[in-house]
Amino acid sequence: MEQLLDMLYPRSCIGCGKRAPETFRYICWDCWSDTARIEPPFCRLCGDPVAGTIEHDYVCYACSAETPAFDSARSAARYDGVVGEALRQLKYEKALWLAPDLAELMHRCMLAEFPDVVFERVVPVPLYHVRRRDRSYNQSEILARELGRRIRCKTASRMLRRIRPTASQTNLTAAQRLSNVTGAFQCEREKRLAGKNILLVDDVMTTGATVNACAKALKKGGAETVHVLTVARG
Repeated sequence: MEQLLDMLYPRSCIGCGKRAPETFRYICWDCWSDTARIEPPFCRLCGDPVAGTIEHDYVCYACSAETPAFDSARSAARYDGVVGEALRQLKYEKALWLAPDLAELMHRCMLAEFPDVVFERVVPVPLYHVRRRDRSYNQSEILARELGRRIRCKTASRMLRRIRPTASQTNLTAAQRLSNVTGAFQCEREKRLAGKNILLVDDVMTTGATVNACAKALKKGGAETVHVLTVARG
């Protein structure tokens, strides 16, 4: 069936147009090789990379000033190149067929960065119900479900709810981002959350304000640990 679909709808790399890429379904090896991946050294809490060589346990200034609610956050790549294009198409152009490739990037990152953590729920960052209705889907939920299938972990899409609308974080300063999402999330199923290790999934992490607000709600609801995983770092 898959071979028939490939014949009827030939695959090509969204970065360079190369036919039938082999590394991923829609990302060829050359484009993936040119992508800036998130590699050490980086902050052990938020995962923000730092230039140069650091041989000790490093915590960035932001996390030192205020310890985040999540236990750690990691991202597979920078939000640029073919990964940035894939995320843009997934989010704004309904390119849902790109989700398996992006989830595979997350899976590889998860295996490398969280090898000893047994996750009991995968929770996507939710959209406000009006925005979800207008878009017809939540890209973070789609990524979470794809990832959940790979690690054989239940995706709990209704465990976390965005209880008020928030402005787009794109053009906001760090302080504005924090204010924008403060108190915007609420845990819905606290009994199912108690004592569990949660993998919180989003498409992109920039300052971490959104995932931190989500982690606060999950911890308040009883989660033992909350680790964040995103496709890209802005």
